[in-house]
Amino acid sequence: MAWMAWTLPTALFFGAIACLIVTFTVLAIKFPETPRVGILRIETTRGDRLFITLLGSAFLNLIWLAVGISPQWGALILCFVYACAVFRWV
Repeated sequence: MAWMAWTLPTALFFGAIACLIVTFTVLAIKFPETPRVGILRIETTRGDRLFITLLGSAFLNLIWLAVGISPQWGALILCFVYACAVFRWV
């Protein structure tokens, strides 16, 4: 795997994504959920909201990098606030 240039932050990122997917799979099996309609007026489940959160967080981080605001921890805090909003209202 030397060609991939794995670093500790990269490994932590993909490890966190893997843990989220496993956690949400266990939650879906243990506590089945009925879809709900939120602010987007579409039916979403936990998995849908996780996908929307991950996609939106990727865009927030790219915008943060493009604007050149430092440090990147600020984007992480913004993504956490965004994730809370998505899971609450979407």
